Amino acid sequence: MNDPALDSVLSGATWEAFCDTLKRAGQQILRPEAPDDAFNRAEGWRYLSRLIRIALEMHVEYADPRWPGFIQPSHETVKIGGDNPDNLYLSARIDGRYDYRVWGTRGSVSALGFSTKSGGYAANRDGRMECNGFIDAAQMNLDEDGNFELILSQQPPSGRPGKPGNWLPMRADTNQLLVRQTFLDRATEQPARIHIERLGGDAATAAPATPAALDPATLHENLQRAARFVENTARLFADWAQLFQTQEANTLPPRDQAMFQAAGGDPNIFYYHGYWRLAPDEALVIELERSPDCDFWNFQVDNYWMESLDYRYHRVHHNAHTARPNPDGSLTLIVAHRPCSGSGLGAAHPNWLETAGHDLGTMCFRLIGAREPMQRHHPQTRVVKLAELSARYAPADALNPAACSP
Repeated sequence: MNDPALDSVLSGATWEAFCDTLKRAGQQILRPEAPDDAFNRAEGWRYLSRLIRIALEMHVEYADPRWPGFIQPSHETVKIGGDNPDNLYLSARIDGRYDYRVWGTRGSVSALGFSTKSGGYAANRDGRMECNGFIDAAQMNLDEDGNFELILSQQPPSGRPGKPGNWLPMRADTNQLLVRQTFLDRATEQPARIHIERLGGDAATAAPATPAALDPATLHENLQRAARFVENTARLFADWAQLFQTQEANTLPPRDQAMFQAAGGDPNIFYYHGYWRLAPDEALVIELERSPDCDFWNFQVDNYWMESLDYRYHRVHHNAHTARPNPDGSLTLIVAHRPCSGSGLGAAHPNWLETAGHDLGTMCFRLIGAREPMQRHHPQTRVVKLAELSARYAPADALNPAACSP
Protein backbone atom coordinates (compact mmCIF):
# COMPACT_ATOMS: atom_id res chain seq x y z
CA MET A 1 0.00 0.00 0.00
CA ASN A 2 1.43 3.34 -1.04
CA ASP A 3 1.94 6.11 1.49
CA PRO A 4 1.23 9.52 -0.14
CA ALA A 5 3.63 11.30 2.26
CA LEU A 6 6.47 8.90 1.45
CA ASP A 7 5.71 9.18 -2.26
CA SER A 8 5.93 12.98 -1.96
CA VAL A 9 9.29 12.76 -0.20
CA LEU A 10 10.65 10.44 -2.87
CA SER A 11 9.34 12.45 -5.83
CA GLY A 12 10.27 15.88 -4.48
CA ALA A 13 6.63 16.94 -4.22
CA THR A 14 7.19 17.58 -0.49
CA TRP A 15 9.68 20.33 -1.26
CA GLU A 16 7.66 21.71 -4.15
CA ALA A 17 4.54 22.04 -1.99
CA PHE A 18 6.59 23.73 0.75
CA CYS A 19 7.99 26.24 -1.74
CA ASP A 20 4.61 26.82 -3.41
CA THR A 21 3.04 27.80 -0.08
CA LEU A 22 5.92 30.17 0.68
CA LYS A 23 5.56 31.72 -2.76
CA ARG A 24 1.83 32.24 -2.16
CA ALA A 25 2.62 33.88 1.19
CA GLY A 26 4.32 36.67 -0.76
CA GLN A 27 0.90 37.89 -1.91
CA GLN A 28 0.35 39.26 1.62
CA ILE A 29 3.15 41.76 1.03
CA LEU A 30 1.57 42.85 -2.27
CA ARG A 31 -1.93 43.50 -0.91
CA PRO A 32 -3.45 46.67 -2.44
CA GLU A 33 -3.83 48.50 0.90
CA ALA A 34 -0.21 47.80 1.95
CA PRO A 35 2.46 50.44 1.31
CA ASP A 36 4.01 50.02 -2.14
CA ASP A 37 7.29 51.91 -1.76
CA ALA A 38 10.59 50.05 -1.93
CA PHE A 39 11.43 50.53 1.77
CA ASN A 40 8.24 48.97 3.14
CA ARG A 41 8.23 46.25 0.48
CA ALA A 42 11.80 45.34 1.44
CA GLU A 43 10.77 45.13 5.08
CA GLY A 44 7.91 42.88 4.02
CA TRP A 45 10.19 40.43 2.23
CA ARG A 46 12.58 40.43 5.19
CA TYR A 47 9.57 39.81 7.46
CA LEU A 48 8.68 36.67 5.50
CA SER A 49 12.27 35.44 5.70
CA ARG A 50 12.10 35.88 9.47
CA LEU A 51 8.84 33.94 9.66
CA ILE A 52 10.47 31.11 7.69
CA ARG A 53 13.31 30.93 10.22
CA ILE A 54 11.01 30.64 13.22
CA ALA A 55 8.63 28.28 11.39
CA LEU A 56 11.43 25.79 10.76
CA GLU A 57 12.57 25.99 14.38
CA MET A 58 9.05 25.55 15.72
CA HIS A 59 7.59 23.01 13.31
CA VAL A 60 10.61 21.01 12.14
CA GLU A 61 13.52 21.15 14.57
CA TYR A 62 11.52 21.32 17.84
CA ALA A 63 8.27 19.81 16.61
CA ASP A 64 8.12 16.56 18.59
CA PRO A 65 6.03 17.00 21.77
CA ARG A 66 7.50 13.82 23.22
CA TRP A 67 10.87 15.57 23.64
CA PRO A 68 9.91 19.22 24.09
CA GLY A 69 12.38 22.05 24.12
CA PHE A 70 12.03 25.81 24.32
CA ILE A 71 12.59 28.13 21.39
CA GLN A 72 12.19 31.92 21.17
CA PRO A 73 9.26 32.59 18.80
CA SER A 74 9.99 36.35 18.77
CA HIS A 75 13.22 38.16 19.50
CA GLU A 76 15.51 40.89 18.15
CA THR A 77 15.41 39.63 14.56
CA VAL A 78 12.17 37.61 14.46
CA LYS A 79 9.11 39.72 15.17
CA ILE A 80 5.46 38.67 15.11
CA GLY A 81 2.23 40.54 15.76
CA GLY A 82 3.42 43.57 17.72
CA ASP A 83 6.06 41.63 19.64
CA ASN A 84 6.94 43.26 22.96
CA PRO A 85 10.53 44.62 23.05
CA ASP A 86 10.47 44.17 26.83
CA ASN A 87 9.64 40.46 26.57
CA LEU A 88 11.62 37.27 26.47
CA TYR A 89 9.28 34.80 24.76
CA LEU A 90 9.64 31.02 25.08
CA SER A 91 7.57 28.40 23.30
CA ALA A 92 7.48 24.60 23.41
CA ARG A 93 5.48 22.13 21.32
CA ILE A 94 3.44 19.90 23.62
CA ASP A 95 0.59 17.38 23.31
CA GLY A 96 -2.43 17.26 25.59
CA ARG A 97 -2.26 13.46 25.70
CA TYR A 98 0.89 13.70 27.80
CA ASP A 99 1.73 15.29 31.13
CA TYR A 100 4.68 17.67 31.46
CA ARG A 101 6.86 19.04 34.21
CA VAL A 102 8.21 22.59 33.93
CA TRP A 103 10.71 23.65 36.54
CA GLY A 104 13.25 26.37 37.17
CA THR A 105 14.04 29.54 39.09
CA ARG A 106 11.77 32.61 39.07
CA GLY A 107 14.46 35.25 38.55
CA SER A 108 13.58 38.91 39.02
CA VAL A 109 11.69 39.81 35.84
CA SER A 110 8.78 42.16 36.34
CA ALA A 111 6.20 39.65 35.09
CA LEU A 112 6.26 35.94 34.27
CA GLY A 113 3.28 34.09 32.80
CA PHE A 114 2.66 30.58 31.46
CA SER A 115 -0.19 29.66 29.11
CA THR A 116 -1.21 26.49 27.28
CA LYS A 117 -2.63 26.93 23.78
CA SER A 118 -4.46 24.97 21.12
CA GLY A 119 -4.79 25.74 17.43
CA GLY A 120 -2.28 28.30 16.24
CA TYR A 121 -1.06 30.01 13.11
CA ALA A 122 -0.02 26.79 11.38
CA ALA A 123 -3.23 24.95 12.23
CA ASN A 124 -5.83 27.60 11.44
CA ARG A 125 -6.13 29.89 8.43
CA ASP A 126 -7.42 32.68 10.69
CA GLY A 127 -4.64 32.11 13.22
CA ARG A 128 -7.05 31.24 16.04
CA MET A 129 -5.12 30.14 19.10
CA GLU A 130 -7.24 29.33 22.14
CA CYS A 131 -5.94 29.71 25.66
CA ASN A 132 -6.51 26.44 27.54
CA GLY A 133 -4.87 27.46 30.80
CA PHE A 134 -2.95 30.38 32.29
CA ILE A 135 -0.97 30.94 35.46
CA ASP A 136 1.01 33.98 36.58
CA ALA A 137 4.14 33.50 38.66
CA ALA A 138 2.53 35.70 41.33
CA GLN A 139 -0.04 32.91 41.79
CA MET A 140 2.55 30.13 42.05
CA ASN A 141 4.20 28.49 45.03
CA LEU A 142 7.95 29.10 45.06
CA ASP A 143 10.54 28.11 47.62
CA GLU A 144 12.70 30.67 49.43
CA ASP A 145 15.23 30.65 46.58
CA GLY A 146 12.58 31.23 43.93
CA ASN A 147 12.58 27.64 42.64
CA PHE A 148 9.34 26.23 41.30
CA GLU A 149 7.78 23.18 39.69
CA LEU A 150 4.74 23.42 37.43
CA ILE A 151 2.72 20.44 36.21
CA LEU A 152 0.88 20.57 32.86
CA SER A 153 -1.92 18.04 32.53
CA GLN A 154 -5.59 17.64 31.68
CA GLN A 155 -6.48 16.67 35.24
CA PRO A 156 -5.16 18.29 38.44
CA PRO A 157 -2.15 16.38 39.73
CA SER A 158 -2.60 14.33 42.89
CA GLY A 159 0.56 15.88 44.28
CA ARG A 160 4.24 15.11 44.25
CA PRO A 161 5.91 14.50 47.62
CA GLY A 162 7.79 17.54 48.83
CA LYS A 163 6.89 19.65 45.77
CA PRO A 164 4.71 22.79 45.71
CA GLY A 165 1.39 22.29 43.96
CA ASN A 166 1.43 24.44 40.82
CA TRP A 167 -0.83 23.28 37.99
CA LEU A 168 -1.43 24.54 34.45
CA PRO A 169 -4.46 22.95 32.73
CA MET A 170 -4.33 21.41 29.27
CA ARG A 171 -6.95 19.96 26.92
CA ALA A 172 -6.73 16.98 24.61
CA ASP A 173 -5.95 19.34 21.71
CA THR A 174 -3.36 21.47 23.53
CA ASN A 175 -0.28 21.85 21.34
CA GLN A 176 1.81 24.73 22.74
CA LEU A 177 3.20 26.13 25.97
CA LEU A 178 3.91 29.86 25.70
CA VAL A 179 5.96 31.68 28.33
CA ARG A 180 6.22 35.46 28.57
CA GLN A 181 8.93 37.07 30.68
CA THR A 182 8.58 40.86 30.88
CA PHE A 183 11.41 43.18 31.90
CA LEU A 184 11.26 46.70 33.24
CA ASP A 185 15.06 46.93 33.03
CA ARG A 186 16.96 44.21 31.17
CA ALA A 187 20.26 45.57 32.46
CA THR A 188 19.47 44.70 36.08
CA GLU A 189 16.72 42.05 36.11
CA GLN A 190 17.52 38.35 35.97
CA PRO A 191 15.44 36.20 33.59
CA ALA A 192 13.83 33.02 34.84
CA ARG A 193 15.67 29.78 34.14
CA ILE A 194 13.06 27.35 32.81
CA HIS A 195 13.19 23.68 31.71
CA ILE A 196 10.56 21.26 30.44
CA GLU A 197 10.21 17.48 30.24
CA ARG A 198 7.49 15.01 29.34
CA LEU A 199 6.38 12.88 32.26
CA GLY A 200 5.10 9.99 30.14
CA GLY A 201 1.74 8.83 28.84
CA ASP A 202 -0.63 5.94 28.67
CA ALA A 203 -0.01 2.80 26.67
CA ALA A 204 -1.47 4.32 23.53
CA THR A 205 0.81 7.36 23.57
CA ALA A 206 3.93 6.17 25.39
CA ALA A 207 7.10 7.32 23.67
CA PRO A 208 10.37 5.41 23.31
CA ALA A 209 13.18 6.28 25.68
CA THR A 210 15.10 8.28 23.09
CA PRO A 211 14.11 10.07 19.87
CA ALA A 212 14.09 7.85 16.81
CA ALA A 213 15.80 8.61 13.52
CA LEU A 214 14.10 11.03 11.16
CA ASP A 215 10.76 9.74 9.90
CA PRO A 216 10.21 10.76 6.25
CA ALA A 217 6.41 10.98 6.58
CA THR A 218 6.75 13.19 9.67
CA LEU A 219 9.16 15.49 7.86
CA HIS A 220 6.66 15.86 5.01
CA GLU A 221 3.93 16.96 7.43
CA ASN A 222 6.22 19.24 9.42
CA LEU A 223 7.48 21.08 6.35
CA GLN A 224 3.92 21.73 5.18
CA ARG A 225 2.98 22.91 8.67
CA ALA A 226 5.96 25.29 8.69
CA ALA A 227 4.92 26.76 5.33
CA ARG A 228 1.33 27.21 6.52
CA PHE A 229 2.64 28.99 9.59
CA VAL A 230 4.40 31.54 7.37
CA GLU A 231 1.40 32.12 5.11
CA ASN A 232 -1.21 32.25 7.86
CA THR A 233 0.87 34.47 10.15
CA ALA A 234 1.55 36.91 7.33
CA ARG A 235 -2.15 36.96 6.42
CA LEU A 236 -3.40 37.41 9.99
CA PHE A 237 -1.33 40.46 10.79
CA ALA A 238 -1.76 41.98 7.33
CA ASP A 239 -5.49 41.73 8.08
CA TRP A 240 -4.90 43.54 11.37
CA ALA A 241 -2.87 46.29 9.71
CA GLN A 242 -5.67 46.73 7.18
CA LEU A 243 -8.23 46.89 9.99
CA PHE A 244 -6.22 49.50 11.89
CA GLN A 245 -6.19 51.69 8.79
CA THR A 246 -9.99 51.85 8.88
CA GLN A 247 -9.85 53.75 12.17
CA GLU A 248 -8.60 57.31 12.45
CA ALA A 249 -4.83 57.40 11.97
CA ASN A 250 -2.63 58.17 14.97
CA THR A 251 -5.18 56.96 17.53
CA LEU A 252 -5.19 54.12 20.08
CA PRO A 253 -8.81 53.02 20.58
CA PRO A 254 -9.67 50.32 23.15
CA ARG A 255 -10.76 47.62 20.74
CA ASP A 256 -12.60 44.46 21.71
CA GLN A 257 -9.91 42.38 23.40
CA ALA A 258 -11.44 39.13 22.12
CA MET A 259 -9.69 39.58 18.77
CA PHE A 260 -6.29 39.85 20.41
CA GLN A 261 -6.95 36.97 22.80
CA ALA A 262 -8.10 34.76 19.91
CA ALA A 263 -4.71 35.20 18.25
CA GLY A 264 -2.77 34.16 21.34
CA GLY A 265 -2.78 37.33 23.40
CA ASP A 266 -2.04 37.04 27.10
CA PRO A 267 -5.32 37.09 29.10
CA ASN A 268 -3.56 39.22 31.71
CA ILE A 269 -2.86 42.00 29.17
CA PHE A 270 -5.05 44.82 27.86
CA TYR A 271 -3.97 45.87 24.34
CA TYR A 272 -4.38 49.09 22.36
CA HIS A 273 -3.29 48.91 18.71
CA GLY A 274 -3.31 51.67 16.13
CA TYR A 275 -1.99 52.89 12.78
CA TRP A 276 0.32 55.89 12.62
CA ARG A 277 1.53 58.15 9.83
CA LEU A 278 3.63 61.30 10.28
CA ALA A 279 4.99 63.98 7.96
CA PRO A 280 8.61 65.06 8.45
CA ASP A 281 7.57 68.16 10.43
CA GLU A 282 5.01 66.36 12.62
CA ALA A 283 5.07 64.57 15.94
CA LEU A 284 2.59 62.25 17.61
CA VAL A 285 1.85 63.09 21.24
CA ILE A 286 0.39 60.32 23.45
CA GLU A 287 -1.00 61.48 26.80
CA LEU A 288 -2.53 59.77 29.82
CA GLU A 289 -4.06 61.72 32.68
CA ARG A 290 -1.97 59.60 35.05
CA SER A 291 0.43 56.68 34.87
CA PRO A 292 -1.60 53.46 34.54
CA ASP A 293 -2.44 51.55 37.71
CA CYS A 294 -1.13 48.16 36.66
CA ASP A 295 1.73 45.72 37.15
CA PHE A 296 3.45 46.81 33.92
CA TRP A 297 2.82 49.04 30.92
CA ASN A 298 4.70 49.94 27.80
CA PHE A 299 4.25 51.68 24.47
CA GLN A 300 6.06 50.73 21.26
CA VAL A 301 6.38 51.88 17.67
CA ASP A 302 6.02 49.13 15.02
CA ASN A 303 6.38 48.98 11.26
CA TYR A 304 3.49 48.27 8.89
CA TRP A 305 3.98 44.50 9.21
CA MET A 306 3.49 44.75 12.99
CA GLU A 307 7.14 44.14 13.80
CA SER A 308 8.57 46.21 16.64
CA LEU A 309 11.14 48.62 15.24
CA ASP A 310 14.80 47.83 15.85
CA TYR A 311 15.12 48.30 19.59
CA ARG A 312 18.77 47.21 19.49
CA TYR A 313 19.84 50.57 18.09
CA HIS A 314 16.87 52.93 18.44
CA ARG A 315 14.63 54.16 21.25
CA VAL A 316 11.32 52.82 19.96
CA HIS A 317 9.55 51.89 23.21
CA HIS A 318 9.09 53.12 26.78
CA ASN A 319 7.85 51.51 29.97
CA ALA A 320 7.38 52.64 33.56
CA HIS A 321 11.12 52.34 34.20
CA THR A 322 12.36 54.30 31.20
CA ALA A 323 9.60 56.93 30.90
CA ARG A 324 9.51 59.99 33.14
CA PRO A 325 6.06 61.10 34.36
CA ASN A 326 5.07 64.75 34.40
CA PRO A 327 5.15 66.60 37.75
CA ASP A 328 1.36 66.21 38.11
CA GLY A 329 1.55 62.43 37.63
CA SER A 330 0.32 62.46 34.04
CA LEU A 331 2.29 60.82 31.26
CA THR A 332 3.38 62.21 27.89
CA LEU A 333 5.13 60.22 25.13
CA ILE A 334 6.29 61.82 21.89
CA VAL A 335 6.94 60.03 18.57
CA ALA A 336 8.73 61.81 15.73
CA HIS A 337 11.15 61.05 12.94
CA ARG A 338 14.36 62.01 14.66
CA PRO A 339 15.65 62.57 18.17
CA CYS A 340 17.01 66.09 18.14
CA SER A 341 20.39 66.96 19.57
CA GLY A 342 21.80 69.87 21.48
CA SER A 343 19.03 72.22 22.62
CA GLY A 344 16.45 70.46 20.46
CA LEU A 345 13.37 68.53 21.53
CA GLY A 346 15.27 65.37 22.28
CA ALA A 347 16.98 67.18 25.13
CA ALA A 348 13.75 68.87 26.26
CA HIS A 349 11.55 65.80 26.58
CA PRO A 350 12.76 62.52 28.11
CA ASN A 351 10.03 60.35 26.58
CA TRP A 352 11.07 60.77 22.97
CA LEU A 353 10.52 57.82 20.60
CA GLU A 354 12.11 57.41 17.19
CA THR A 355 10.49 56.23 13.98
CA ALA A 356 13.81 54.76 12.78
CA GLY A 357 13.41 55.82 9.14
CA HIS A 358 9.69 54.96 8.86
CA ASP A 359 6.92 57.41 7.96
CA LEU A 360 4.05 55.02 8.76
CA GLY A 361 3.37 51.86 10.68
CA THR A 362 1.43 50.36 13.54
CA MET A 363 1.80 50.90 17.29
CA CYS A 364 0.85 49.22 20.54
CA PHE A 365 0.16 50.31 24.12
CA ARG A 366 -0.22 47.39 26.55
CA LEU A 367 -0.96 47.00 30.25
CA ILE A 368 -0.33 43.88 32.34
CA GLY A 369 -2.52 43.32 35.37
CA ALA A 370 -4.56 46.51 34.99
CA ARG A 371 -6.57 47.16 38.15
CA GLU A 372 -9.33 49.21 36.52
CA PRO A 373 -11.30 49.20 33.24
CA MET A 374 -8.83 50.92 30.94
CA GLN A 375 -11.54 51.86 28.45
CA ARG A 376 -12.21 54.83 30.75
CA HIS A 377 -8.60 55.96 30.82
CA HIS A 378 -7.30 55.08 27.37
CA PRO A 379 -4.39 57.02 25.85
CA GLN A 380 -5.25 60.33 24.19
CA THR A 381 -3.34 61.14 21.01
CA ARG A 382 -2.83 64.18 18.81
CA VAL A 383 -0.57 65.11 15.91
CA VAL A 384 1.22 68.44 16.25
CA LYS A 385 3.77 70.45 14.35
CA LEU A 386 7.23 70.58 15.82
CA ALA A 387 6.81 74.34 16.23
CA GLU A 388 3.90 73.70 18.60
CA LEU A 389 6.09 71.44 20.68
CA SER A 390 8.65 74.23 20.73
CA ALA A 391 6.11 76.63 22.24
CA ARG A 392 4.91 74.08 24.77
CA TYR A 393 8.24 72.85 26.11
CA ALA A 394 10.20 76.11 26.02
CA PRO A 395 11.42 77.83 28.12
CA ALA A 396 12.34 74.63 29.95
CA ASP A 397 14.91 73.94 27.28
CA ALA A 398 15.12 76.73 24.67
CA LEU A 399 13.70 74.39 22.05
CA ASN A 400 14.85 74.90 18.48
CA PRO A 401 12.41 73.26 16.03
CA ALA A 402 14.89 73.75 13.21
CA ALA A 403 17.02 71.07 14.83
CA CYS A 404 14.23 68.57 14.06
CA SER A 405 13.75 69.56 10.43
CA PRO A 406 14.73 67.12 7.69
